[in-house]
Amino acid sequence: MSVMLEVHPGMPGRAFEDFAVGDRFGCTVTVEERHLMQGAELIGDFNPLHVDEAFARGSRFGGRILHGVLTSALMSAPFGNLVAGTAVAYLEHNARFLAPVTIGDELLIERRVGELAAKPARGAGVVVAECEARNQRGVVVATATGKMLVAMRQPAG
Repeated sequence: MSVMLEVHPGMPGRAFEDFAVGDRFGCTVTVEERHLMQGAELIGDFNPLHVDEAFARGSRFGGRILHGVLTSALMSAPFGNLVAGTAVAYLEHNARFLAPVTIGDELLIERRVGELAAKPARGAGVVVAECEARNQRGVVVATATGKMLVAMRQPAG
């Protein structure tokens, strides 16, 4: 049985060799008003489903929802934090949005390492991790797969 590693900013970055297929890591995040409003400012998407409560209340969602790209960003954060200082590049991120995310939702974001590919000529390796985000009701709101190029440990000497 694997235990999920809770990821926090400021943790030392893991090297490629520190990963194993099946490793799980993640975090929880509570979606707040600021995520919608600052996110809209950041990405320039002011669709009323995200920023206008009166409009969104009349929609099929019954209120404002978080931008998909911001949900995706929240899902990639644990991966980035886990390899802080050892990440070479985030190579790929594919997401699928399954249910709306609203203000007050507490998302459990969990990643599982599914594949490792050493690239010794680059001094790094590719870590492929599948991700799932569930809200406080256990509803899967999004899934994703990410590929990160992570530095290998420097040889002694």
